Amino acid sequence: MLSPEMNERLTRVGPGTPCGELMRRYWIPIAPFAQLLENPVRKVRVLGESLVLYRNKKGGLGLIGDRCLHRLVDLQFGIPDDCGLRCPYHGWLFSETGDCIERPMEARPNQKMTRKLAGYPVQEMGGLVFAYLGPLPAPALPRWDLFVWPNAVRQIAINVLDCNWLQCQENTGDPTHSVWAHGHLFNYVLERKGDLERAQADGHTVHRRLEWGVGIKDLYAHTTDYGMEKGVIYSKELGAKEDRTDRHSTVIFPFYTQTGATGAPRSEYQIRVPIDDTHTLHICYQVYAAPPGVAAPKQDVVPWYAPPTHDEKGDPILDYVLAQDAIVWVAQGPIADRSQETLGRTDVPIVLLRRQLQEQIALVEQGKQPMNFFPDTSPEILYGRGSPPEDWTAPDWATRQIKLSQSFRMNYHKGFSRDDADRYGPAVGLVQELHRRIDEARQLAASNSP
Repeated sequence: MLSPEMNERLTRVGPGTPCGELMRRYWIPIAPFAQLLENPVRKVRVLGESLVLYRNKKGGLGLIGDRCLHRLVDLQFGIPDDCGLRCPYHGWLFSETGDCIERPMEARPNQKMTRKLAGYPVQEMGGLVFAYLGPLPAPALPRWDLFVWPNAVRQIAINVLDCNWLQCQENTGDPTHSVWAHGHLFNYVLERKGDLERAQADGHTVHRRLEWGVGIKDLYAHTTDYGMEKGVIYSKELGAKEDRTDRHSTVIFPFYTQTGATGAPRSEYQIRVPIDDTHTLHICYQVYAAPPGVAAPKQDVVPWYAPPTHDEKGDPILDYVLAQDAIVWVAQGPIADRSQETLGRTDVPIVLLRRQLQEQIALVEQGKQPMNFFPDTSPEILYGRGSPPEDWTAPDWATRQIKLSQSFRMNYHKGFSRDDADRYGPAVGLVQELHRRIDEARQLAASNSP
């Protein structure tokens, strides 16, 4: 458990709060770029600040305070100009730095004002818009591998969840939750719907999730260069099929989780962006990569979608993995009171995750740079898992990976996507085509192998 005081330090994210100041040292994804193609001006809220994101007439991006300095009109209704955003009421023009650079109809319309709006740097990468809300100069925008990996199909799932960001992020420190949240719960939901044949079908995610609960001997967790690695140790003596160690998803500090290997037919970042203390922008950045020799279908823009969490009656939708996660995060309340919890042996990674967060907050309070802060330049590509991927990026991938032909993560053309949020995605047709191409290449390799 945590003391109430420590719980406050780790959860509150507004200006001047310990965790909020830590978060302001990072580039934070705030919106899919495709949303600005639909509407070039969008209201956003991040780290407790209400802001307006815009794309000017020349294609430049800006993120500024949401209220005009003149009569406090909400600038989400503003008009993009060549070099900024105009208030729709009297045309005052604000640059990307938040400065008012033109005041039509004033006696001295271009006189420089001493007051200004907040103005934060923004950049686009991999179809996402990132903002930096901290002290200048801004650090380099880290080029994490899934954002820049070539020859891949992408889509971005967006949900606003009514709970604190840490409840979502602690999910990544809980390798064993899958057994119940995505195994037994999944079975129960399908049974109530009269749809048990899905759970009985080959390749359904339920089978693997239930197996993960058998023969658990211990859990491990340790700090890495970029975050945390953790997993489960299984024992044949306790009922597992074999003695083995299964690595769980990778944590990239402060709010990323990577599932799946870089370059694989399906991998993703789950990003838990603090909107404010009691709301989280949950981003699933989904990447479906083609191996050497297979061309991924082309995309002009990375599309976005909002997977539904409730049906038309207002009842929760619980027959896919992300919705199952979301319901238990929100069910902990707006901000979980960790002084009342009872941790067990499966919570070892959560303890490390919290300790790491405490340590990085303390570094910022001491005037030092936290983990994953890159002051000047970032490497061309950063591998959150610690090293470049193997197998799927090797020229002989098909020969060496024939045994993975039944992996549900590459069988979207055979219906696997129905078990997760991907099924709602606008790019799922392209993913199915990609997986068909991979399957054909593997079958060709199998037929040619001795």
